[in-house]
Amino acid sequence: MRNLFFTFLLCFLFVPVSNAQFSEIEDFFGKSQESVSSHDENKAVAKDSIRIAELEKQIGQMESNEILYRELLKTYLSDSLRQAIRKITTPSFHKSAQGAPLIVNGDTLFMYYEACEEATAPERAANAAKAINSLVKTKDAVQDSIRLHYLENDRRYDIMYLRKVLTSVTGNDALRMNMSLDSLANMQRESIVAALKSMKTQNSFTQVFKRIGLFLLVLAINILVFYFINLFYRKMKLRIKTNRQKWFKPIVFSNYELLNANRQANLAAMLINLFRYLLILIQLLIFFPLLFSVFPQTKPLASKLIGYIVDPVKHIFYAIIHYIPNLFTIVIILLLIRYLIKGIAYIAKEVQNEKLKIPGFYTEWAMPTYYIAKFLLYAFMIAMIFPLLPGAETGTFKGISIFVGLIVSLGSSSAISNILAGLIMTYMRSFKAGDFIKLNETEGNVIEKTSFVTRIKTTKNEIVTIPNSFVLSSPTTNYSASARDYGLIIHTNVAIGYEVPWQKAHEYLIRAAKRTRGVLPHREPFVLDLGLEDYYNHYEINAYILDADHIPTIITELNSNILSVLTEEGVELESPLLMSQRKEPAKKWS
Repeated sequence: MRNLFFTFLLCFLFVPVSNAQFSEIEDFFGKSQESVSSHDENKAVAKDSIRIAELEKQIGQMESNEILYRELLKTYLSDSLRQAIRKITTPSFHKSAQGAPLIVNGDTLFMYYEACEEATAPERAANAAKAINSLVKTKDAVQDSIRLHYLENDRRYDIMYLRKVLTSVTGNDALRMNMSLDSLANMQRESIVAALKSMKTQNSFTQVFKRIGLFLLVLAINILVFYFINLFYRKMKLRIKTNRQKWFKPIVFSNYELLNANRQANLAAMLINLFRYLLILIQLLIFFPLLFSVFPQTKPLASKLIGYIVDPVKHIFYAIIHYIPNLFTIVIILLLIRYLIKGIAYIAKEVQNEKLKIPGFYTEWAMPTYYIAKFLLYAFMIAMIFPLLPGAETGTFKGISIFVGLIVSLGSSSAISNILAGLIMTYMRSFKAGDFIKLNETEGNVIEKTSFVTRIKTTKNEIVTIPNSFVLSSPTTNYSASARDYGLIIHTNVAIGYEVPWQKAHEYLIRAAKRTRGVLPHREPFVLDLGLEDYYNHYEINAYILDADHIPTIITELNSNILSVLTEEGVELESPLLMSQRKEPAKKWS
């Protein structure tokens, strides 16, 4: 670099001076021609000739010097250009080139970037490390015996111990490090010598005894810390047990004792025990790497242990930091969906309480519609949040999602059909909770109507659970709805002989119906003649009621009243299978 600087300096100094002197010569010739007078022409010509000769001599010297400097500059620049081209075309000089470190005793001595004798940079590093480590096992190895051997044909230095080559320094290595070959070779030799001295010192008996003592000291401190942690736990547990009535007061919520003093003491002891385990874990995480770092042979294990501890913590910390924007987005989505659901719930309650009336929308549809909207909003929320969850793009997360979806799709076909049937029944308004219905052969009051099943309590207090899909596909009779809207008609069949005029039979049956509790007094019962049989006339008494929940009781009382009225009138009930004859003569009809 210094030679290059002086070369450019001389070039820039001499070239302007020569040009200036050429200009001076031209000016001089011009001025001399103008200043020559006729009386001293010979004298001026003589002086000018001498001056011209001197200038020509100086110009010749400068031209020869300029030629010399130009040749030197050309040679130097050509060498520099070749080196620059070599740096550009050699892959190891690229910024993306990864070097192979020579690691000895856990320390990096220097880096290899170039191949040498068909050995790649990592192979050179591994071979050099193996050769240097083998010298440590040689007890009589002397660091001063490490010398440099120059190979002129190959333009490289071999760093040797006796006749064994430890490593080589090539011209490409020097070019890569931007150093001279001699300087780089000496530097690498000194690094190897220093590493050998350090390894010899570390493996001495004094250092071994020091490490053993340090190991025992760390182990003793570890045992003491473990002892004091357990001692602290035992004493705190004893104090909690002794002062539980003094330290803890019962926690009462709505006249319910949520936590008494004993439960709080047990909870406090459990928390202290968890804190003890946490301290022991931290202790092990600190002391085990310290124990392994005492000896050079186990020092790499200490680094690995520390990496096992620190790397996950760093990874979690960085993941949390990078996840904060997604977390804010999730919080905003949750808040929006939450308040939207609250608004829909408010409107549904207003419709249910008949404070808000929507034409064509029944009050019993309010809450089911709210639940449907709530489900859809939650599904939409999950679809929006799912891509923002940590690890949502990983294959494991996707595999679990597919597996769960497959399980749900395979095992929920009947469940989904029941849910859809429940929704359809809600909007069909077939029945509601509390109605007295007949479903196939089952009669009773509906006590519960869920998304999956419908539960009916029969007149015998039997709870029958029926899937909604079966309810939807079966005929259903709603007695309560009929009673509310029209007045439900109950009926019973009676067989009366032909000896009783049909007008009297109608009168007796209507009188019995009017005696029955629950029959509407303002709606007249009526009798239907169902058929003329061989021995009797078949009548059907019909009466209006509003209390559909007590149909069996009302029909029972109606039957009792029919028997009472017919007995009072001396009328026999007849059928093809059974006929009874009273001791008293039957009443004669006129």
